[in-house]
Parts: sequence; C-alpha cells; structure tokens
Amino acid sequence: MTDTTHQPYDQPYDPAADPTADTLTLPPVAPHYGDGQPDGGPLAGLETRDVSAWFGSHKVLERVSLAMPAGDVTALIGPSGCGKSTYLRILNRMHEMIRGAQLSGEVLLDGDDVYRPGRRPAEVRRRIGMVFQRPNPFPAMSIQDNVSSGLKLAGIKVSKDEREHLVETSLRRAGLWDEVSSRLHTPGGALSGGQQQRLCIARSLAVSPDILLMDEPCSALDPTSTRRVEETIAELRGRLTIVIVTHNMQQAQRVSQTCAFFLATHDTPGRIVEAGPTEQVFENPRDQRTSDYVNGRFG
Repeated sequence: MTDTTHQPYDQPYDPAADPTADTLTLPPVAPHYGDGQPDGGPLAGLETRDVSAWFGSHKVLERVSLAMPAGDVTALIGPSGCGKSTYLRILNRMHEMIRGAQLSGEVLLDGDDVYRPGRRPAEVRRRIGMVFQRPNPFPAMSIQDNVSSGLKLAGIKVSKDEREHLVETSLRRAGLWDEVSSRLHTPGGALSGGQQQRLCIARSLAVSPDILLMDEPCSALDPTSTRRVEETIAELRGRLTIVIVTHNMQQAQRVSQTCAFFLATHDTPGRIVEAGPTEQVFENPRDQRTSDYVNGRFG
C-alpha cells in the first residue's frame, strides 16, 4: 500500500466506549502450558509489510517491513523518538486507540492481516499480548485475581479448578510462583516493582497469547529485577514469539535472536536501517550507522 492511499481509521477504538469490551465472547480458547499452539500446531510468527504510520499529518514511520520469527525473541533498538514503541503498538492494534492515528501496510499474524475488515481488536489483543514500560497491575486486586483478570476481559470461561491451574502455571512461567504462592490473596500492589512486572507478564500469559510484546519492560527496574525478567524471557523463548523494545544494548544481545535497528532524523520518519540475526547486527553490521549506534557513538 502506498503512502498516498493511507486512510484514517473509521473510528479510533476506545474500550471505555465499547459496550462489548468486557463481555466479548470469543471462540473457546484451550489453555496450553507447553510449547506450540493449543492444538499442537506450530508457533505463530509475525510480519509487517510496508507499514507506515501517522499521528494526524505527522508521519512517524516509513514503510517498515520486518519478519519476527516464530518462537524467537526480536529486539527493536534505536534512539528515542524513532518510532519503536509506535511500531510495537501497531502490532496489536493499540495504535488506533489514539485519535487521529493512521496506518498503511499490513501486519500479518500467521499470514492473516490483523487489520483486515471485520477482525475485532479485542481478539487480536488476546492473541498478541502487551507488557508495558511501567508495571500496571490492579493495585487493590489480589495477586490471583490480577492474573485471572485477563480471562474475564477476553471472555474466556473456565472452571474454578482450571482457573487455579492457569494462575499457578502463568505465575510459574513468569518466574514468580515461588515468591508469591503463599500469599495469592494479598494485593498485587504490595509487590516490588520487579515482581509487579512479572505479575503483568503472568496476566498476559494467562490467556495463552501467540505473541508477547514488551515495551522497555526493565527500564524502571533495578539490576536484580532486570535479571529476573530476562530469565523469564529466556524461559518463554520457544513457547511463544516475543518482541521487545529496549534501549539497553547489552540486554538486546542477551535476550534476542533477531534485532532491528530503527532510526529517524528531524525531517524523516522512523524506518529500519538494518535487521537480521542479533549477532550479525552487533558484531558485523552492514551499515555504518548501525555500528555507530550499537557501539555508543550516538543516540
């Protein structure tokens, strides 16, 4: 799709204004706890083709094409303001929640465009979960209810036993079970910052997403908490596809298998300068700008 054919969304999606947002009934979702999809099929991959984005008349992304391999961790790196977080929000249809936002191009989840007419944003966001920069648990809600809250929002009905099993499994996968198993009924807001972030990861995992997006998940955490979140990412690799935005070059090298370097200037929108295996991007980049950035010479 060319830039001249982009169109604004018919109406920005606003969960608060959507009477079905909390009661949406989706096709039954079979919880899964190992590798692959519930039916034992292959993991889902994600790809964008010629994605451009605007806020009003301001263009923020220019024809971004990127394949995010199934089961791997893809790191998005680049200076602040180059469109990484905007790109991440585009992947699960959060971009359209901003009034005046526009988009062209395709976002393909297993080859199916998540923006095709008739596809519900809530269904897309169940399959493509999001963990934000700052932990956002429901502070007065218990740890257990925080984890299971996503089930209600996604319209997933489970028995009490299934719910308890999902809570435990999700907390284990997020690396938090051993720390909170004896206090599941205490408020999530009483946890430390790093624990709250892993609680948010567990909440996302409870609805069995195919993709997990992470927007600088460790930027507000201390080194010990950062290590625990990185360990969680390593544990999740191979079970689902992860895309992470990070400004920490060492973190990108530690956790990812694929890396994409974004760059924008004062008069050009963000675009990918270089993408490929993480080892190549950091140790043998093809573009001098990539070399300069990963070696700390700008940005």
